[in-house]
Amino acid sequence: MAITSANQLELLQTAEAVAREKMIDPNLVVEAMEESLARAAKSRYGSEMDIRVHIDRKTGRATFTRVRTVVEDEELENYQAELTVEQAKQYMADPQIGDEIKDEVPPVELGRIAAQSAKQVILQKVREAERDRQYDEFKDRVGTIINGVVKREEYGNVIVDIGRGEGILRRNEKIGRETYRPNDRIRCYIKDVRREVRGPQVFLSRTAPEFMAELFKMEVPEIYDGIIEIKAVARDPGSRAKIAVISYDGSIDPVGACVGMRGSRVQAVVNELQGEKIDIIPWNDDAPTFLVNALQPAEVSKVVLDEDAGKIEVVVPDEQLSLAIGRRGQNVRLASQLTGLDIDILTEAEESERRQKEFAARTQLFMDSLDLDEFFAQLLVSEGFTNLEEVAYVDVDELLVIDGVDEDTATELQARARDVLEEANRKAMEHARELGVEDSLVDFEGLTPQMIEALAEDGVKSLEDFATCADWELAGGWTTVNGERVKDDGVLEKFDVSLEEAQNLVMTARIQLGWVDPADLEAEEEVDETTEESEA
Repeated sequence: MAITSANQLELLQTAEAVAREKMIDPNLVVEAMEESLARAAKSRYGSEMDIRVHIDRKTGRATFTRVRTVVEDEELENYQAELTVEQAKQYMADPQIGDEIKDEVPPVELGRIAAQSAKQVILQKVREAERDRQYDEFKDRVGTIINGVVKREEYGNVIVDIGRGEGILRRNEKIGRETYRPNDRIRCYIKDVRREVRGPQVFLSRTAPEFMAELFKMEVPEIYDGIIEIKAVARDPGSRAKIAVISYDGSIDPVGACVGMRGSRVQAVVNELQGEKIDIIPWNDDAPTFLVNALQPAEVSKVVLDEDAGKIEVVVPDEQLSLAIGRRGQNVRLASQLTGLDIDILTEAEESERRQKEFAARTQLFMDSLDLDEFFAQLLVSEGFTNLEEVAYVDVDELLVIDGVDEDTATELQARARDVLEEANRKAMEHARELGVEDSLVDFEGLTPQMIEALAEDGVKSLEDFATCADWELAGGWTTVNGERVKDDGVLEKFDVSLEEAQNLVMTARIQLGWVDPADLEAEEEVDETTEESEA
């Protein structure tokens, strides 16, 4: 095969045909041809030469050019593709480093092997261009619904024809045990698009919560227009789902709009999701109120929220327990996903029993520590006192409201409580000293003797040790492992030290040690405030 006038236009015609078939830019095909011809020329003239080929986009004429670059004398390595400034003076008047000298060379004859190699280069370039086109087309469609046609099934994964490419619906992304046959029409959610060695992979899903949200957006015009917003979705694919919605127009009921006339709108979504039951719940910024809605149809008697732990305790009537939990825990699990909180469900009987145990434990504490009879200790607990610190340091007037307590009795109660606390502090400090705690930690403001004792027992015996602690190591926290929240116990957690307090204590220690400059902290705070204001 020779690049002659007889087949010059044929090159352009071939490029146009390939580009049209693969739906890519014809220039990319021509560039691939130029590269393949350049490789063939190098095999003819020598691999060390820099041979470049240009195909005229109008006439199809291929021009073969040898290029040599001007380099420093000491950098001259490839005599076929480089030359010095002195050598370059033979070809130009004032050569500079980096200048290129180009000489046209005769076209090459493509033998069978060279032609096959050129074909492979062109095919490879065309495949890469096709992959780039597919990736560019679908990467911006992540998060949308697409209609496709089932092509085949491989090891439980469904390969879907989505127009200018293929998508894969994995086994775990299918609803229940749904099966598909070739040429079946299918509607999926584009979950992810990634570049891979085999080309761009379009990953589809029918189990993603976002799939349901997009279906509602298609069926409910108010959602599409932004009048109603979907705030959260939780699904048990193929079985049951909960969706939380809020309306920004007081005249429109978000639940009613999503249900539609005689349930027409929600029924269209249910049919697409293989009969999945859907609970539509009004969103509320108040977490306890929202949870009460999320646990429908069960009735809730009381809700106790622990924001630091991200947990919420729900008390339900005894006969409502099974309804609140749902079959195999489905109802409470979906409510937990919807609210983002860990939910503990108790019956009224269980909660009453627990409160009685707490009441008895606090009563016993006051009886043993303050040498009180049971009746008087119960009076303290009933008034809301939970520990000795509250009795010792509360305003005297709060003790005087208790029946039978006069000023002398209140003073005596506080004196006893303080004596007990001082003795406990003395023993704690003695134990901490025995464990080797240093004065730098003892003198640090903000830590009680019991805290210092707990730190010493955990190996924190100096201010330097304390300054290296993380806030969660002191206050405790929660970590998500495999989708489940796991409790991290803190050294000072039993003393009700919050995460923010722990942060302040550690930072104060670092400042005292000179590890942190307060001026840098002030600058960071100013930057944070500026950022928050701009975001607002």
